[in-house]
Amino acid sequence: MSESRRPARLALRAVVVLACLAALTGCGTVRGWFSGKDKVDTGPAKLVEFQASAAPQRLWTASAGKGDGSTGVRQGPFIADGVVYAASVEGGVRAFDLQSGRSLWRHDSDLRLAGGPGAGDGLVVAGSLDGEVVALDAATGAPRWTANVPNEVIARPAVGQGLVVVRSNDGRVTAFDAASGARRWFWTEELPTLTVRGNAAVTLAPGYAFVGTDEGDLVALSLADGRLLWEQPVALPEGRTELERMADIDGAPVVDGPAVIASSYRNRTMAFEGPSGRPLWAAESGGAGSVGVADDRVVVSDAAGTVWAIDKYVGTSYWQQPALARRILSPAVVQGAYAVVGDLDGYLHWMRLLDGEFAARTRAGRSAIAGHPVVADGVLVVQNVDGDLSAWRID
Repeated sequence: MSESRRPARLALRAVVVLACLAALTGCGTVRGWFSGKDKVDTGPAKLVEFQASAAPQRLWTASAGKGDGSTGVRQGPFIADGVVYAASVEGGVRAFDLQSGRSLWRHDSDLRLAGGPGAGDGLVVAGSLDGEVVALDAATGAPRWTANVPNEVIARPAVGQGLVVVRSNDGRVTAFDAASGARRWFWTEELPTLTVRGNAAVTLAPGYAFVGTDEGDLVALSLADGRLLWEQPVALPEGRTELERMADIDGAPVVDGPAVIASSYRNRTMAFEGPSGRPLWAAESGGAGSVGVADDRVVVSDAAGTVWAIDKYVGTSYWQQPALARRILSPAVVQGAYAVVGDLDGYLHWMRLLDGEFAARTRAGRSAIAGHPVVADGVLVVQNVDGDLSAWRID
């Protein structure tokens, strides 16, 4: 296929995926539609009442711009060195103090920035729906360099070890020199016909770049030259139809000590030894988003709306919380003694890490929280699809 036809093919694939996912979440079943029998409630689960045992405190709110719009890119903030960086499709890049929410700088741009920024090595980097990559000074927001990749960027760039590593929607991973923006290497995966709308951001470790693929594999690349070091399946794309075979890893792999952990749309989470790729454990629960990591367990939300806690050393299940069924949850994160997810109505739900019971609930806004929440220094920061940010502590 020629380069000129590739963007059109990818755009068509994205439209098909969005339509299929809408059918999955909005319809669920066609049985009994015309007969009036066997009706199944496929709407979001009603929120259950519970006795709150913790009290979330809103620290501040801010705006990152006009949000995702109808792009489905699931924007999320990034925290580095006490600063929250956020971007939006219309609004450029902005920086806020983590504790107070005070605006530190704002970089206006005509670029349709997507997927959220990454930061490190004194840079903040974001990619656009038109394949542009822009690097800014982390302290001031001043432009440092720009570059291009062949397709839209809807995953947060990874910055570190002298490189900026960008995942574009055509399956390509491109590494740029952090100082100059010169391209150092690229690696390309072959894409399946049908995928979830989204890409896993690249995760960096000393000498390694870990990539979760749309085929359900975890890949380790040499950070020096992009050479493939190892590749392991997290979930196999099995089934009779392209829809059944979707096995995307759309959340950034998580490095925890010597282990790297990834979760797949096919409800499977696995841990591998980072240097060798040797499998450590597998759990038959998980989702396309990333996992949150606590001292002895990881938490993950699946496509059905169940939140799981999994032993991070052996992969056995500690608990599951199914009461948020069909509420289209954000990826799960850990804040202190709690697992936290956002949902389609803008609610935040805190569950006790100990047993999965609800501890608190509050509404961050009226719009869905689709991007990955982030936690640093005890503060949770979320960004909804309208581009609104809010920061929270919990007692």
